[in-house]
Amino acid sequence: MAVNRVQAGRTAQPIVLYGLRGVGKTVLLSQFAKSALGAEWLTAQVEAGSGKSLRESLGEAFHGPLSDLARPSAGRRLLKALKTASSFKASYDSTGTWNFGLDLTQSAGGGADSGVLETDLTKLLRDLSAAAEEERVGVAILIDEAQDLTRDELTAVCSIAHFSGQQGWRLLFALAGLPSLPRVLAEAKSYSERLFVFERIEHLPDDLARQALTVPAVAEGAEWTPEAVTLVVGETRGYPYFLQQFGQETWNYAPGPDLTETDAQVGAARGRAALDNGFFRARWDRATKAEQQYLRAMAADGDAGSSSGEVASRLGRKVTSLGPARASLIAKGLIYAPEHGVVAFTVPGMADFIQRQPQA
Repeated sequence: MAVNRVQAGRTAQPIVLYGLRGVGKTVLLSQFAKSALGAEWLTAQVEAGSGKSLRESLGEAFHGPLSDLARPSAGRRLLKALKTASSFKASYDSTGTWNFGLDLTQSAGGGADSGVLETDLTKLLRDLSAAAEEERVGVAILIDEAQDLTRDELTAVCSIAHFSGQQGWRLLFALAGLPSLPRVLAEAKSYSERLFVFERIEHLPDDLARQALTVPAVAEGAEWTPEAVTLVVGETRGYPYFLQQFGQETWNYAPGPDLTETDAQVGAARGRAALDNGFFRARWDRATKAEQQYLRAMAADGDAGSSSGEVASRLGRKVTSLGPARASLIAKGLIYAPEHGVVAFTVPGMADFIQRQPQA
């Protein structure tokens, strides 16, 4: 485990989890956070594209853990880190200040307020890593929806992850995002392909999908029949969120401890309706009428992805005239560009949902 490697004084490569929505990336990232927090690391778990800059998100995320460590007997490195964190706070909030209840005037540190993200974040994380070493812990930065980081933020993350590895800092990055994340990282820094460990998160294989249904049931004194499990696994195609939804609906409907094929059929129907009314509908309703037309043109290709040129041809438009709609759909997180000239849905099953919707 990466936390154990850093704890033992060795370096660990930063991690990238990428995949469609609903496959469990955020859950895995939260498990990473749980592992780091269990080792009493300084841990910042943030979400890009949430209305805050990375600078502000990380600053606020580190305030609580640093406040917990602040004490009159703090060592020199920790005091320095606290002062640097205070200056980092000032870099995005000129009206706010942190003193952590300590007199830091005689401490070294500070200066993380130049306004240049890479410079300021490098200084902050250098001092936090030194303080973590003094406290015999580490620093973890976990960023969800990382494809929504700005170009400057992506560049800073790559640069600092690279430099910190070379310097042996007690620092670990983990990013999670859509399938486009490896590409946007490569565009930010070409060496990112060698820097990160990339893990594609997809649907569960058949055996694990079955276990996801049956193991929790056994713990509650219930049991799925083989036919019922086969039906739900087939209907969900092994996608974790869908398994959760269909399994819950089957469980709620079943009258007794045995979950039968009939129960699963009802659960699948109810699960599909729940997804249509929530998971899919929320995304569909975020699109304008013009954007919905674009999505309909994509849906003809299923979930495999569509050529931008083919979408334009189906709509009787030029590719360039559809650029704003395409860009808006990407910004809304409804589609992504797996490669140049290709677009695909960010959620599995979206194409089927769209084809079930009546034409306006």
